[in-house]
Amino acid sequence: MMSSEHHTPTKDPPDHQSSSSNHHKQPQPQPLSRYESQKRRDWNTFIQYLKSQNPPLMMSQFDYTHVLSFLRYLDQFGKTKVHHQACVFFGQPDPPGPCTCPLKQAWGSLDALIGRLRAAYEEHGGGSPDTNPFANGSIRVHLREVRESQAKARGIPYRKKKRRKKTINDVVVVKKDVANSSSTHNQSST
Repeated sequence: MMSSEHHTPTKDPPDHQSSSSNHHKQPQPQPLSRYESQKRRDWNTFIQYLKSQNPPLMMSQFDYTHVLSFLRYLDQFGKTKVHHQACVFFGQPDPPGPCTCPLKQAWGSLDALIGRLRAAYEEHGGGSPDTNPFANGSIRVHLREVRESQAKARGIPYRKKKRRKKTINDVVVVKKDVANSSSTHNQSST
C-alpha cells in the first residue's frame, strides 16, 4: 500500500498564508498621524521648490533666504484677502464688496508650516537647532510682519491666546481631592 507511505504535499488555498510564513510576520507600520502626514507633505513640497530653482538647490545648500522666498512663493496659492492701504476696504473685517487686492497665505498657516518644516529639517539630518534655517530670526521677523500687516489690512487685531497658569495650589487641590476620594471609598467599603 503506497497511499499511506507517500504523501503528496498540498498547496494552501491562495487566501490563506501557510503556517511557515506566519512565523515571520513583519509588524505593520502604524499609519501616520495627521500632523506627521502634513509635515511629510510640507517637506516634500519644500524640497521640490528647491529643485525647481535655477540652478537647483540641494538640502545642504539652502539658507533662510530660500525659506523666505518659499513663503513668498506660497502667497500665490493663498485664500486670505489682504487689502492694500489704498483700498477703500483697508481695515474693514467684513468688506461690503469685492476689490482687486491680492489673496495671500494666512499668517497662521505660515506659522504652522514653519513649525512643521523646522521639525522636518531636524529629522532629515539638518543639524543642530541653532543652524536650522527655519528657526532663523529673520523668519520670525517676517512672520511677525505678516501677522501685523494682515491684522491691520483686515481690521482684525491679533490677540495672543492666554494660557491659564497652573499654580501649586491647583496641584495640591487635585491631590487632596484624590486622597479624599480614596479615603471616602475605603470608608464606604468597610
